[in-house]
Amino acid sequence: MPRHVVLVGLPGSGKSTVGKLVAEALGTSVIDVDGLLVREMGMPISQIFGMLGEQKFREMERTAVAAAQAREPCVIVPGGGWAAQPGQMEEARQACLVVYLKCQAGTATKRSEQGEARPLLTGPDPGQRMRMLLEEREPFYRLAHHEVNTESVPADAVATKVMALARQHGGWFAR
Repeated sequence: MPRHVVLVGLPGSGKSTVGKLVAEALGTSVIDVDGLLVREMGMPISQIFGMLGEQKFREMERTAVAAAQAREPCVIVPGGGWAAQPGQMEEARQACLVVYLKCQAGTATKRSEQGEARPLLTGPDPGQRMRMLLEEREPFYRLAHHEVNTESVPADAVATKVMALARQHGGWFAR
């Protein structure tokens, strides 16, 4: 039986893009937790954060990841801060194949600025904030079973590496 593939890393590390490609190649679904919460709440993440606060948002995120893990094996893409929540990585490691998509803070900042506004990166120096997030979260990200570098690597090449890990260590077979 295949295990869920959980992708962790900074905002802008490529989790959503790579998650879609991996799910497609494995013939399964992808659960993008931020996207799920946006659809459920009918508002962008920054608004959910602003209205409910980070603590409530993290609670919703944990619940959504737990619900995803209760489903058929798939690719799960939590938000960048999920991994730093107490016990989440340890729990996920037991039932899932966890892969850290690693890139430098500067790269993550550049990529993040192209997407939706990220509540934890608002302010005068998003690059400095991203460096702080990396420093805070990397010890948690490193609890993943495997690391895949996304620095200057095209998304499809990263997805190929993640698929190889899913096949070697997660019980997935080529489709």
